[in-house]
Amino acid sequence: MQHGSLTVERWSVIPLEQQILMIANEMNRASKLLGPADQRRCATSYERILRLVDLTIESRKRRGLRRELLRWRDLIAALYQSPERDRTSHFAAFRCLLQLHPMAARQIPFLLAGPSVS
Repeated sequence: MQHGSLTVERWSVIPLEQQILMIANEMNRASKLLGPADQRRCATSYERILRLVDLTIESRKRRGLRRELLRWRDLIAALYQSPERDRTSHFAAFRCLLQLHPMAARQIPFLLAGPSVS
């Protein structure tokens, strides 16, 4: 696994905005793998996303943020377990992730605009 050796200690020194953006990078990668031919590669992307979210949850002490991240994680877990890829749910979850931090939210027009998102 790509992020398998990443520890909570190493992850916790990365600022939250960067953590969110790194998770968003994986979401963006998964966005390109939502077709039927890419089921396994998309699942692997979701696994990486779940790993990074778990690290973020473990490294954060603020209860409100942890609660929101846990809720968001449930969305991704459902997408991961689904037998078919749901573009609408994927992009809705992507938007929610970016809205967790003001700096990440600035990326919404660049990552979630255009015909490929709908």
